[in-house]
Amino acid sequence: MSTPDTDKKSPIDALTPVSAALVEFQAEARVPTEHGSFTMKLFREEGTGREHIAMVMGDVKGSALVRVHSECMTGDVFGSLRCDCGPQLQFAMSEIGKKGSGVVVYLRQEGRGIGLANKLRAYQLQDQGMDTVEANEHLGFAADLRNFDVAAQILDFLGVSSVKLMTNNPRKVDTLAKHGVKVEERVPVRSEVQSENERYLGTKARKLGHHIDWLG
Repeated sequence: MSTPDTDKKSPIDALTPVSAALVEFQAEARVPTEHGSFTMKLFREEGTGREHIAMVMGDVKGSALVRVHSECMTGDVFGSLRCDCGPQLQFAMSEIGKKGSGVVVYLRQEGRGIGLANKLRAYQLQDQGMDTVEANEHLGFAADLRNFDVAAQILDFLGVSSVKLMTNNPRKVDTLAKHGVKVEERVPVRSEVQSENERYLGTKARKLGHHIDWLG
């Protein structure tokens, strides 16, 4: 399966892809949640000014249970059924809460890097019959503009050298490994298949190489 062309760009309000980015630690505070108490650590990405988050529970130095999650306002905040982002984030926080330690690295790269406005434009195209990849490409973008280098840098800052990575996306595994983070295990993140997200999940499996073997 081919790798998405991450160099393809559009002139309209896309987020700037991360390239050999450096992050600077900015601030932290305790954030109690239904899954337990986390410490939210905020990092600023040089060059783009984007602010990324690490939600940390317990002692994570060395090996840790980790989720690298890209921002999805529609799914994470408003519970959209068009994707599986919200359930994946909640699964990760729940698993970390059960274990008592781990990290959610929350990257501010909405809509696979195209930004919220273009994500909504892509949704309109999907309602007209395109799949999620076709819609992004119709708008002039690559299928996936995200870059996970910054996640490796955040994990390095936290002292995490090896991970059990909660993901279905092989690019995340490959990127962390490229930056020296050992992936001990890929933990599948299963989500409920329903009419609103079935085509979306199938497209991620067929066109983006995600490990979604429960679709049947």
